[in-house]
Amino acid sequence: MSPTINHATLSATMKAVLKSKGVNDASLDHCVDSLIQTSLRGVDSHGIHLFPHYCRAVDGGRINKNPNFKITSTAASASMMNADHGFGHHAGAVAIDDAIEKAKKTGMSAIGVIDSSHFGAAAYFALRAADQDCIGWSFTNADALVKAHSSKEAFFGTNPICFTAPMEKEGPFCLDMATSTVSWNKIKNYRVANKNIPEEWAFDISGNSVTNPHDARSLRPSGDYKGFGLGMMVDILCAVLTGGIISKDLLPMFNSPIEEPRKISHFFMVMDISKFTDVKSFKKNLQDMADRIRMLPKVTEEEVMVAGDPEKKKYAKRITDGIPVDETIWKEFVAIDAAFSTCVM
Repeated sequence: MSPTINHATLSATMKAVLKSKGVNDASLDHCVDSLIQTSLRGVDSHGIHLFPHYCRAVDGGRINKNPNFKITSTAASASMMNADHGFGHHAGAVAIDDAIEKAKKTGMSAIGVIDSSHFGAAAYFALRAADQDCIGWSFTNADALVKAHSSKEAFFGTNPICFTAPMEKEGPFCLDMATSTVSWNKIKNYRVANKNIPEEWAFDISGNSVTNPHDARSLRPSGDYKGFGLGMMVDILCAVLTGGIISKDLLPMFNSPIEEPRKISHFFMVMDISKFTDVKSFKKNLQDMADRIRMLPKVTEEEVMVAGDPEKKKYAKRITDGIPVDETIWKEFVAIDAAFSTCVM
């Protein structure tokens, strides 16, 4: 039976483990806070399930435990950052906070990040902007897993896009989507559970659609050629614009030497709402828009929702009921430190 985990106890234990490995406080705080927030929001593919992998990456030397971030302001509203192979969660938070600070002065700001690592869920960063009455965007490239349209081979990564904006009566609007139909980590979760995947999710080495997750070698772009185009847009922002490494040339997350840094690139943009319109009016108008969509006539009993609604519902449930974890993955936690056994509800 899969255990259900208390998020507060789990957070403290995860941070203690990273601390024991020599990870600096800011890095471990952002890594764990991101993973906990993401699992509470129901995005299990990028949540706490990744913690054992990150521990291996720290132990192997892939992730720098004490990075020296270098931010260079190239204009009043533009910056570049070298993440020194630190945790992407930490690097991304520092980067978007820099963009927020600049946007508060200039109206809009952007920052590119190179030499980083996997940064988890893109929402973690863009939500920081929304919390400051800004509109936020976050992007990252990733190793090539998305099949090029009409080809057998993958070229871009899942290359997510996240867009956030504050609302009047609830948490921010949050569109957080991979440019593939699903993330690779979701495929891995199906492998662990030994369950078949829907036919339209992934392809084998010959480019044929598969339902056995163990046969999957590449993912379907979301919207086929349109999603592949969006993935290219993300790589242009993250790598071509910044001088980083494109998806096709990045080391795989799981099947590459754990001591080798992956040199992932990110890109963040922030817009200060107050420089364009009254913030209260913006929040009210966005709230009205979302509420009108939710009230539209239903075809079935399924609710009409806007982006981010499923995550808000999951959060409301899991913040009190706990985070469900696959039993096989939970065994990895307990193998890392027996203290994790105290986190089970």
